[in-house]
Formats: sequence, C-alpha cells, structure tokens
Amino acid sequence: MKFDARLSSEGADALATASTTRWAEEIGVAGLWTGENKHDAFLPLAVAADHSSRLELGTAVAIAFSRSPMVIAQLAWDLARRSDGRFLLGLGTQVKPHVERRFSMPWDRPVARLRDYIAALRAIWSAFQNGEALKYDGRYYRHTLLPPVFNPGPIDHPVIPVSVAGVSPGLVRLAGEVCDGLHVHPFHSPAYVRSVVVPEIQHGAVTGGRDASNVELSTSVFVITGDTPAERERQRDAVRSRIAFYASTPAYRLVLDIHGWGAVGEKLHTLSRGGRWDDMSACVSEEMLAAFAIEADPSDVGPALRTRYDGLLDRVALFEFMRPGERDDFWREVARTCGDHPQEAKA
Repeated sequence: MKFDARLSSEGADALATASTTRWAEEIGVAGLWTGENKHDAFLPLAVAADHSSRLELGTAVAIAFSRSPMVIAQLAWDLARRSDGRFLLGLGTQVKPHVERRFSMPWDRPVARLRDYIAALRAIWSAFQNGEALKYDGRYYRHTLLPPVFNPGPIDHPVIPVSVAGVSPGLVRLAGEVCDGLHVHPFHSPAYVRSVVVPEIQHGAVTGGRDASNVELSTSVFVITGDTPAERERQRDAVRSRIAFYASTPAYRLVLDIHGWGAVGEKLHTLSRGGRWDDMSACVSEEMLAAFAIEADPSDVGPALRTRYDGLLDRVALFEFMRPGERDDFWREVARTCGDHPQEAKA
C-alpha cells in the first residue's frame, strides 16, 4: 500500500507548493494529489514536477465535464512531459447542478458520457504520439481535426494512467472496464469498499476483458488524532461536520444504506435544504464516526491505516493537507509506518 498526500492550492499554500513537494519526497510520500474545488487542479502539479524526481503527481480529481477532452488531453500531455511520466490523470463527473449551473455545460448519462470522454482522450493522445490523423467520432464527443501546427508531438511516456472518481456502481464498474484506477470517495467505509467497490470493479473488468488487479484503488481518509484531548475533540467536531455534509448528498446515499443508515441521510438532506448546517453534525453518531474515520494516537495513525486498508486499497492519503512546518514529526512517522517501503526519515 502506498502512502500519498494531498497538496493544497489555497493562498499561502499555493506559494509553498515547491517546498511542500520537496518535503513530501524527502519523507517518503509516494504521490501528491491536487483537487478541484476553488482552484484549478493542474497548475500546482506543473510546479511540483519541477521540484521532484520520484513523486507521482496526480489530480484527485479534475472535473471532466467542465472541459473539452482536447483541453484535458493537452494539459495531461504537457504534465506527462514535464514530469517524465509521473503524471496520473484523475477525472470526476461532479453532480448535475454544478455541471449545468456552475460550469454551464451539458449533463446527461454521466457514465456513458465519461466512457466516451476517456476514449476520446486516448484517441487524441494516440494522434499526438504517432502523428496520425485524428478521427474520433463518439456518442458525445467528436474530434476530427488536428493539423500538424496544433499537434504537440511525441513524448517519452505517452501512456498516461487514467482514473475516475465514483460512488455509484455504474461509475465503479466503468473504472473496472476501461480505467487504470478508481478514486474511492473519502466518504466511505471498509464495508462499502468490500460490498460495492471490489465486486463492481471485478464486474467491470470482466466486461472489459481485463484483470481487476490492474485497477489501482486509492482514497483519502478522515483521521482524528492529536496530542491533547482538546486537539482531538476539535478534530472530531471537524470530521463529524464533514461526514454530515457528505451524508446529506443523495448521490452518496448508497454508502449509508450499506450500514442501514439511510434514514439519517434523509434527515441530513432535509436539514441541508433548509440551510440548517449547524444542526447536522448532531445526526452523526459515534458508530457512524467510527465507520467513516480512523481515531488513533499520532504515533499509531500509520499502523491504523495499514490495519484498515492493507489488502483492500492500493494507496491512501489523509484527508487533510500536508503543510511543512506543521506537525512535521507526525507526517514523517505516518509516511514511515504506512507506506509500502517504510524508511527512516532523514535527520
């Protein structure tokens, strides 16, 4: 199991991308991931590529349907070139209101559309690499024009791994069928992974005539820890609030249903629609907190991650961002005790 970290692009964190990248590589982190909420997911990775030589660098995730496949194809190609083949493309669909009302883009049949999107990407990359005519005519996307003046040309590492994020069985099956990996949503439990993710990946792999073991499963994990009771309680409150937020989303109801907590999701959704955000955390029981988060002493977080996920997932990260200068000893110890190749941190 690989231990990864999340790279923030917020404010001062964005200015510290280079130092964060060097620090992550120094302490033995396997990969750095950027997300796309308030900021672009690709830009920080261009900086990270210049300040690392070993780290894998990926988007977890970039929103596919807010961009044309050609735009993503160019971005991924440039980052694969800049990183010497260390770039991992992670794509997500987002949900209908955001795609239609925030990005003003079309939404329909997201699984079928994302399948077509990935096929278009690979056709474009093949044209980039081989100089062949671009002739992709899919159900949703059509790319049939690529004059030489607009072709970036071949690179040394043209096979770019593509992963998708998904909670629903359809998206998980798609990962098994055509993708190199699946980003399991941080709102998950081991029971959900075992009962939904693993069998649906296998189902998709059979459909695609592939081996399910070639699909890399990754996630970020809610962790509650701290050196003092007050610090741990603050983290408990923050994690409880985040779980309540995700559990209020109807698209994620399946995760609750696995545990028989569907009614809690309905209540949370009603509260969210009424803007009663401050009342939602109280709906998250201790049992729910234990299912969706790890709680451990700082020195035990790495072993706890291994106990929970080794043999179930291929790579894990903490849900929180890595920031050098904040809890450095903690991050070193987690990287040392969780990753596939634990190493003593440099003095």
